[in-house]
Amino acid sequence: MKETLLSLAQRRHAVRSYTSQPVPDSLLQYILEVARMAPSAVNYQPWTFVVVREPALMQRMRDEVYNREWFATVPCCIVVCGNHGESWHRASDGKDHCDIDIAIATEHLALAATECGLGCCWVCNFDTQACARLLDIPSDVEPMVLLPMGYPTEDVVPEKNRKSIEDVVVWR
Repeated sequence: MKETLLSLAQRRHAVRSYTSQPVPDSLLQYILEVARMAPSAVNYQPWTFVVVREPALMQRMRDEVYNREWFATVPCCIVVCGNHGESWHRASDGKDHCDIDIAIATEHLALAATECGLGCCWVCNFDTQACARLLDIPSDVEPMVLLPMGYPTEDVVPEKNRKSIEDVVVWR
């Protein structure tokens, strides 16, 4: 039986320890295609995905962009970028939907990675300016999420602490 979206969501979690095994191009292509299909406000698709896998560049990412011990085990990282000039802005109040669109696309990446037997971890607390410089990202494009990805060293899924359905749903 094919895995359900619910079981994927239950299995997806933040992975912070990876094997050194590289992620095959075929899996990355699939994962990126899933993200490309993500919905966005007015279908503007204000995203760019920068795939970093070259070992020397990954080392510079560790040294200059996100200096955490666990990040040293990551074989590749997808940098999810948003362009606020290309995103839809709601007419009534000017609300920019870029952050929302990027979050949707990033979760598509994360779920696709999980489906493929990979782990990943959303990282938003990184040096965005250093990242933009290092990866030559244009000034009108914002690096918004680092998504380190690879084969987890363990296949144990931690128990998720979630509010009950009654705490998050209101029926009218």
